[in-house]
Amino acid sequence: MSATAMTATVWGHREVEDFLIAEAALLDSWELDAWFELFAEGATYEVPQAAAPEDASPETSLFYIADDYFRLGQRVRRLKNPEAHSEFPRSVCVRVVSNVRIVKTEGNRAHVEAVFVTYRSKNEITDIFPGHHRYILETRDDGLRIVSKRSTLALNNLRPQGRVSIIL
Repeated sequence: MSATAMTATVWGHREVEDFLIAEAALLDSWELDAWFELFAEGATYEVPQAAAPEDASPETSLFYIADDYFRLGQRVRRLKNPEAHSEFPRSVCVRVVSNVRIVKTEGNRAHVEAVFVTYRSKNEITDIFPGHHRYILETRDDGLRIVSKRSTLALNNLRPQGRVSIIL
């Protein structure tokens, strides 16, 4: 099989879109361990502050979340713990993922972008978090894995939401 045919087969739009929708469903159903398993060892997960420039770096700018693989695993453990007061009782969330695009492929990796809206209800208040995700996905023998995920909020600030205590 030629490299071009392999790329087209490995990086079918439908498979990538299904993967992102399945990721959102795991988060909505609070299956955090299964969600964490979607990440490749060494992966990163970032959420820059609202209104941050696209090229913002956690080394030079404030980020709400700038997790390496280890810290992401710790975040999952904390969120599942009943003593994690910000999410106990946990928020009820619904995530919508749309406008999925495969921007670039490099061998077994693809740069993928998608638009999202996360609705979070807690304490009789519903907050809305719109934005876009940027992924680097990697195909492996056992399926797709997330190498990096950046969720950029399409907000000027976090008012009235006030905080991001959930995984977008």
